[in-house]
Amino acid sequence: MKYKRILLKLSGEALMGNRQYGIDPDRLSEYAHDIKEITETGVEIAIVIGGGNIFRGVAGASNGMDRVQADHMGMLATVINGLALQSALEDAGVPTRLQTAIHIEQVAEPFIRRRALRHLEKGRVVIFGGGTGNPYFTTDSAAVLRAIEIEADVILKGTRVDGIYNADPELDSKAIKFDHISFEDVLRKGLKVMDTTAFTLSQENELPIIVFDMNKKGNLLRVVSGENIGTKVNL
Repeated sequence: MKYKRILLKLSGEALMGNRQYGIDPDRLSEYAHDIKEITETGVEIAIVIGGGNIFRGVAGASNGMDRVQADHMGMLATVINGLALQSALEDAGVPTRLQTAIHIEQVAEPFIRRRALRHLEKGRVVIFGGGTGNPYFTTDSAAVLRAIEIEADVILKGTRVDGIYNADPELDSKAIKFDHISFEDVLRKGLKVMDTTAFTLSQENELPIIVFDMNKKGNLLRVVSGENIGTKVNL
């Protein structure tokens, strides 16, 4: 395997499958089996999931809700998704730990870096819920922060498109896909990979990002094996 330790970033919307909201059990099971395939190769995996399939803080704030309150609701949504993925992984026979940035001791461990590292070394998949624990920060920022803290080799951003394009490929049939692109070029071209805070943090810490299609079976294994699929962003 090309990478020893990865952080996988999944959007909450990815868990919806073909539904309008909530969690699709079939999609959850597919992800669990893809992740299990990686653990069997000895790669250490940490995961951050968004909560947009349940509640988005920014959307709540735009409808008149207090932004801090709305973001706290979004953090709880990511914990719900984390519990769902933990259950699916354990059903597949994968030892898993859920750690949260907000304390909910009855359902998850608090985030403790040394404990997270120990879990990874023991071959457990670690899911980080609750974002960063702070309002005004996205789960993209949480993913980059946790990846740096656990010294991950790469961030794998699983999406429903197969990489980064110069335009939205779902709207523009002539959109051109990049196989590799630098952090500077992403910023210069105004391409949307992650929010600016998360992207800058990744750039400053020289942490590469690979954007790929998570919904195609076997892609996760191919990326971790070093195959040139998706788009790699690095210096």
